[in-house]
Amino acid sequence: MIADSHCHAWRRWPYDKSVPDPDHRGSLEALLYEMDTHGVTRASVVCARIGDGEGGDGFGNEDNNDYVSSFAKKFPDRISAWVDVDCVWRKDHHKPGAVTRLREELSRNNAKGFTHYVTAENDGWFHTDEGQEFFATAAELKVVASMAISPAWFPDLREIANANPTLPFLVHHMSMPANSGSGYSRNDIAELVKSAEVPNIGIKISGFNYNSIEKYDFPYKQSQELFKTIYDAYGADRLYWASDFPASRDMLTYTQAIEVIRTHCDYLPKADLDKIMGDNLNNLLNNPVFSQK
Repeated sequence: MIADSHCHAWRRWPYDKSVPDPDHRGSLEALLYEMDTHGVTRASVVCARIGDGEGGDGFGNEDNNDYVSSFAKKFPDRISAWVDVDCVWRKDHHKPGAVTRLREELSRNNAKGFTHYVTAENDGWFHTDEGQEFFATAAELKVVASMAISPAWFPDLREIANANPTLPFLVHHMSMPANSGSGYSRNDIAELVKSAEVPNIGIKISGFNYNSIEKYDFPYKQSQELFKTIYDAYGADRLYWASDFPASRDMLTYTQAIEVIRTHCDYLPKADLDKIMGDNLNNLLNNPVFSQK
């Protein structure tokens, strides 16, 4: 099966108000169409309450958690909402009350996961009492932590993941290590590889366009090398394919998001390819608790 670990949907397009189809371009209906067209069985939708100058210059989407969750209730076997909780564009980002907000958003939307975007530079919040309680609460509630973090956060992520060994952490877009054009930051790659030592840290295999200096250069030679490094470090069991639709639609199609791995990573054994392309996510959505094999 194919299952998408990182896509988005918005009631109105959050990035640009000049588009001719703001009510459709990022809609759940558009996502379901792409899924049906490409044989994608399930998707975890990463909620992002962005737009209107907060995380995007398009239309506001303050209701994005509710919007996605309403579709998750209609299509429970196909759509899972990973709700936006205290992401960097929120006024309450890393402010007191995070634990209460986490409980409220998960409970109100009956969500099985949450999304947490942070700043590029590590602000130290994971080390605070509230940061530690925030992730301990997520572990208690048996949900998935979908994390948009840079390698600067990896040392703290390893500590918080070790402290909550049943909580699955999924890092977005292969972690997007700094790229000078001639190669990735050695320190960033070292942090990424070292984090493979913590068994409940997984990586979303997406963002091939983001991780390449040339965003249009399919099948992305640089990003292919990054993926191979991740695969060698983590193995297949903790890797989760994702499309990033529709945020990435100007740089690659849904078809290309699939084939960048399925066609262009021909060194992958079929069993590993099946795990990465969907089996891993399907298992996680069925039981969002990490248990070491």
